Amino acid sequence: MDCWKQERSNTWTFPTLILCLYGFFFMMKPSEPFLTPYLTGPDKNLTILKVTNQIFPVWTYSYLALLFPVFLITDYMRYKPILLLQGISFIITWLLLLFAQGVLAMQMVEFFYGMATATEVAYYAYIYSVISTDHYQRVTSYCRSITLVAATVAAVLGQLLVSLADVSYFHLNAITLASVSLAFVCSLFLPMPQKSMFFHRKGVSQTLPGPDKAVAAVGADGPSNCREDEGSVSAERAPTPTQQADDAKPQNHAFGVLVQLSKDLRDCYSSRKLLYWSLWWALATAGFNQVLNYVQVLWDFRAPSHSSAVYNGAVEAIATFLSSVTSFIVQYMKINWDLFGELALGIFSAIDAGSLFLMHFTTNIWACYAGYLIFKACYMLLITIATFQIAANLSMERYALMFGFNNFVALAIQTILTVVVVDSKGLGLNIVTQFLIYGSYFAVIAGIFLIRSICMLVSSKCE
Repeated sequence: MDCWKQERSNTWTFPTLILCLYGFFFMMKPSEPFLTPYLTGPDKNLTILKVTNQIFPVWTYSYLALLFPVFLITDYMRYKPILLLQGISFIITWLLLLFAQGVLAMQMVEFFYGMATATEVAYYAYIYSVISTDHYQRVTSYCRSITLVAATVAAVLGQLLVSLADVSYFHLNAITLASVSLAFVCSLFLPMPQKSMFFHRKGVSQTLPGPDKAVAAVGADGPSNCREDEGSVSAERAPTPTQQADDAKPQNHAFGVLVQLSKDLRDCYSSRKLLYWSLWWALATAGFNQVLNYVQVLWDFRAPSHSSAVYNGAVEAIATFLSSVTSFIVQYMKINWDLFGELALGIFSAIDAGSLFLMHFTTNIWACYAGYLIFKACYMLLITIATFQIAANLSMERYALMFGFNNFVALAIQTILTVVVVDSKGLGLNIVTQFLIYGSYFAVIAGIFLIRSICMLVSSKCE
């Protein structure tokens, strides 16, 4: 029996199944679209001003503070302990949300939610440590699909329970607590990985795939300094005598890993193509997260939840579905992204800016909903393209590193936006004015890439 269990754990199907169950339950949160109405309603009795300027900013600050150390600790501890930490963080978040009162308690909710968000990297990195590269594409598809399905089901379920069954927001949060608790139970059954991408490698050939083993097929015009061929692997990654004595000198090994990571970042960002795609990634993700964090406050301002029907769940379900559709159609877009990629970034960023301006100027909640749907669909389309363009030129390790660093820069920019625009210690602008700022922010992004694309097209014609 023990042999059968061990064999079952060693196959790629068992950890994939458990990870998909975990992903479904931790994304199955029907109360999330109704967080602002819950906080401002009779259960918590907080004002919109306190929610916007004192409570929600804590998530941004905690996420930024935790992201980089969690990124390194996740790899060092081989993922599973961090998945357990994520499950515990979710449970604490919803216990506080259900039973605690006051601004300080809700700030603690945002802190623990920031911790859960920061540890999400372990979910997407875990699977690559327990399966072979032959199954990367299939398993990645499974894991990402199940989270989209769970988010859609959660939003639909939440809306149906609120609109048709008259279920209270408190009981929606109780359902979410049960779901994240099941996710934690699922994580207990995950096998412990024996290797990781950076700190616990089991041979160069396994963990450092060349172009044919990268996340996506490497483009013919990809930058040579960010590709992994046999020569560069043996020169840059071959274990030194110090690394071979890892058990005797773990500090030297850890320092060597950090030095190698810094060299990888420098090499990858020396590619102008990757630099500009990463620049858009960081700038746009900062604005996207900021909009997601405060859009419910705007909806509650346009149609107060205590006197109007709330359709946040339905809107989030439609937005998730549109995002999955736009992400799916990218594979059928036969475009020279080297030539027209920045033009696409500029055009769709301009559409994002227009949708945010619509949300600012309109007083109609349905127009506000429509603007959000357009905004999220366009962003998801572009982030899918950007992800592919970056991943196509990198090994798994370097892609993970750039993914983490781009998100760290995005969070730093988002923190600046939060401190200046939202926080009561900064300008503390009202929610309507905030969306004017966010629209202007995306207009600047659009301007940067439209000007660059025009210059590129003119120079290509001159040649």
